[in-house]
Formats: sequence, structure tokens, C-alpha cells
Amino acid sequence: MIYLDNSATTKPDPAVLESFNQVSRQYYGNPSSIHQFGGTAEKLLITAKKQAAEILQVEKEELIFTSGGTEGNNMAIKGVALEHQNRGKHIITSEIEHPSVFEACESLKKLGFEITYLPVNDKGVISISDLKAAIRDDTILISIMHVNNEIGSIQPIEEIGAIAGNYPKLFFHVDDVQGLGKVPLDLKKSGIDLCTYSGHKIHGLKGTGMLYVNKRTKLFPLFHGGSQESALRSGTENLAGIVAMVKALRLIKEKEKNEIAKMYEMQQFIMNEVKAIDGVNMNTPEEAAPHIVNISVPGIKPEVIIHMLGEQNIFISTKSACSSKLKDESKVLAACGFQADRTTSALRISLSYDNTMEEIKTFIGALKSAISEFKKALE
Repeated sequence: MIYLDNSATTKPDPAVLESFNQVSRQYYGNPSSIHQFGGTAEKLLITAKKQAAEILQVEKEELIFTSGGTEGNNMAIKGVALEHQNRGKHIITSEIEHPSVFEACESLKKLGFEITYLPVNDKGVISISDLKAAIRDDTILISIMHVNNEIGSIQPIEEIGAIAGNYPKLFFHVDDVQGLGKVPLDLKKSGIDLCTYSGHKIHGLKGTGMLYVNKRTKLFPLFHGGSQESALRSGTENLAGIVAMVKALRLIKEKEKNEIAKMYEMQQFIMNEVKAIDGVNMNTPEEAAPHIVNISVPGIKPEVIIHMLGEQNIFISTKSACSSKLKDESKVLAACGFQADRTTSALRISLSYDNTMEEIKTFIGALKSAISEFKKALE
């Protein structure tokens, strides 16, 4: 099998699975229990949080373990909105955010919030001058993703953070689900108040994630209960999932340091090969995250190519897995200004550090054959 749908989910690392199993077998006590067995579980939880904080170079109190990207984004956006609505009810985001950001913002309209959606250029990047112009006295939150999940465009996070820093009443949230382990981001130097991560995008497990909340930021919790996770996420902690998440974080950071050049090399090979195929458009900009290549083949429905490749055990996708079963058009490509023939015929190839150049060459050969076969059938 050649798996090239890593932006949807990644294969769990065997070491991550082993850590999950070990904790599930041996340390299944409730970290809130006052007996010694519960105390052992609590120590393990604290150790995991310390390790994650060291890796991300933040304080352990600034990390909240979640069930993944959707929860983290909702916790950040709704948490700021509900806690600070007396300061203002205006939120700024972009037109190409993940559905968990877009829908969270849309839901707040029912509570009287106003949302400004910043446009992007043909490379999928917002304009800093547009952002500056959008900030008002009643703006309380800017939420901008680091790396786009469909085309791999990278937003100027440090510049945005510097601007946000000029407004003491305003918080800056970053969805870094696609950037973690692929495009470095320094939380402390980027002016970020909140940052979302997901375990299953970094060879961790589904149902695991983290939200960075800097110590100056107060949130209204989505869950109320036993006050776990600094009272921001009540509920018995998923200790095995948390340990597995931190293991995955450590492993992906090592790979980012040692193997990023290999990933860029594979991406560049795909881009060069695809550009040479007649009738195929490249949607991913040159300066993109190293693991995503988005192309359009106008005239061919994406599912046709996906199924043709799938028959050969090669797996790619269309757009975000969270919206791939919705209507045909890619909202992201439409926001970039592309015509309907491109926005409805997009394919996303997404890499992991596990992929090899040999696999990529096999995929390119199969893609060329599939396109050629389809065109012949039309003649």
C-alpha cells in the first residue's frame, strides 16, 4: 500500500501504540483518586505534561490536553468569545480556515458576535494590510491557521502576532494542526495566545490533542465538572491517550529536525512531475509546507482518479477529510480565486516522513496512467 492521505490522518507509530497499551494495562487508575494507585497515575500525567512543555518550550500549566483539533479550536474560539464578550463581540479569521474554526465562528453569530473573514491571494495567504484594516475597538480575537490543510499555504504568523501584540484586549489563536512537526513555530516568539494541536496528524492516536493557552489568557470552559486540566476541561483524563500524544510529539519533532529535507525533496519531485502533465494545474504555492501537494485535473471528477488509484492500493484524497463528503467545490480553492473547473477537480497528495521516493515514483506513474486512460476513454 502507498498511503498519501496523511493530512487526513496518519498511521500510528508502533512506539505510540505501545505506550498507549502499557499505560492502559498498568496505570489505569483515575489521576484524581486519592489512593496510591491514583497518585501514580497523577504523577504520570504531570510527567507527560512536563515533557510536552519542554518540547514546545512553554510552561506545563499552559497546556490543556484535549480530544483533538476540533475540540481545541472550539475551546479556544468559544472560550475567548464567552469569557471576554464584555470587551467586544468582533472576531477576525480567514476564508480558508478548517471547518472547526469556520463553524465555531458561525455559531457565535447567534450570540450576537460579528465575524470578519479575511480574503486570501492566489497563493492562499492573507494580506497583512487587510488584517490591520479589519481590527476594531471591539475586536477580541484573531484566529488564523498556520498551514492550510488543503493546499499547504503558510500564513505569516509572526507578523500577525506582532500586530495582535499592539492591542492588549485582543487574543491571537493559531490552528497549528497541519504545521506541527513540519513547519517550525515558536510559540513564545510569535505572539500566540492560544494554539491547537492534534495527535492523529503526527502518528499519534485519534481522540488525542492539546491546546496551548498562555498564562495571561482566561477562557470560559466548554465543559464544567470536576475541574481537571486547570478547570478548562473537566472530565477524567485520558491518561493513556495523553502519554501517547506526548510520545508522538517527541518523535515527530525528532523527524522534523532530521528528515525535513527528505520530505521537501519528495514534494518537489511530485510538483515537477505534475507540472509536466498536460492539462493538470498546480494549486499548491512554491513556498508551502513540505507535506502537501494540491493539483486539479479539469474535466475529470476527483473521485474517478481516487478510485482508479485506490484499485492499485494507492490512496490520495480530494479536500479536507472533514468536508470531502460535502458539495464538490473546494472552498479553499474558490477563496484563492480559481475558476470552477479547478475548484471542483482538486486532488490532495499529503506526505509523511514514512513515505519513500520509490513510492512517490510509483504514484506518479499510476497518476499519469489514470489520467491518460480516462482521456482515451473519452475519445
